[in-house]
Formats: sequence, structure tokens, C-alpha cells
Amino acid sequence: MEIFSVRSSQSLLFKNNPNNAKSSKTSDIEIETRAPAPASFQIDDNLDEGPDFTAVSPGELRNYARQSFDSGLIDQSTYAAISEPLPMHAIDPLGNVIDLSAVTDGTSFNFLDYYKCQLQVAMSIGSPDEVQTLKSVVNFLDS
Repeated sequence: MEIFSVRSSQSLLFKNNPNNAKSSKTSDIEIETRAPAPASFQIDDNLDEGPDFTAVSPGELRNYARQSFDSGLIDQSTYAAISEPLPMHAIDPLGNVIDLSAVTDGTSFNFLDYYKCQLQVAMSIGSPDEVQTLKSVVNFLDS
């Protein structure tokens, strides 16, 4: 007497028996083809008409920066700098503390002036790498 595992005996019977080619259990099963999943974000074809960076929300800025990074308009360090969340407080070129705690993802904010001020501060006390990154951010927002 031979003993086969349940798994192998079923698969052998199914493969070897010509009557199982069209089983009544599987004949009424239909395979659906799905439509392609919608894209999670849309890339605008016309990136020349960018948003007004003097009144844009952080979420909109990140989306636009992502589109620009994907299309090769900005490099990774510029995209990373733009994508970072704003700090709760920043310093302007005169040494005054700027309270940014009220800026949320849906709040309109003047990013162009903010990054220009941060560039001036970085040129005074920042590292050369930080200055270069902020220059590329300001050039991207100003163009």
C-alpha cells in the first residue's frame, strides 16, 4: 500500500485525469480583468506656469516641487530643502524671531520672502552648502 500526501495526490489526480480538465467546480468561475489603478497624483504638462509662491500652502509647494523634481527641473537637495516642514520659529536677517507655528499644510504662506530671508541669514552665518541649497531654492521659487 502506497501513502501519498494529500497535496501531491490531488495534484497528480488533477493533472493525470483528462476528466478533470474542465471541472464543474471551476467552469462557472469567471476571471475579472481590472481597469488600471488611477494615479495618486497628476503631473502637470505645463510647469512654466507655476503657483504664486508669495501665497501658497506648504502642501501645494511640496506637490509642485515633487513635479519639478520628477521632471528634472530641480535637483534632490533643492527638493529636500523645499519638502522639509517649516520650523516653529525662524530668524530674519535683522535678528528678529519669526513665529511660524500658525502655518499649517492648508495655510497660505509667502515662501519666496521666507527663503530669501533665510538665504540672507545663511550668507551671514551659514555653511557654504546651506547657502548653495538656499540659492537654488530661491532661484526655483523666483523663476
